Amino acid sequence: MNSGEGNKVPGKAYDPICGVRVESGEGVPSSEYKKRRYFFCSDKCKHEFERAAERIRMQEAARAGALFTQGKVRWGLA
Repeated sequence: MNSGEGNKVPGKAYDPICGVRVESGEGVPSSEYKKRRYFFCSDKCKHEFERAAERIRMQEAARAGALFTQGKVRWGLA
């Protein structure tokens, strides 16, 4: 029964709204979106994320894609 549910060791995470480093654990505002858990410094940031979750997720994907793209990335040019 090692499902990880009983694991209460807090970790480090970054608030996707304001970028503040937060402890990820029980009692910390969090939200799950597309099978990923996000942690927040406050309920205000959590509500902002829930209002704009898809836009924020797409920005994360674009940044990650740029890291793995070989050569120069030309943003905004067709």
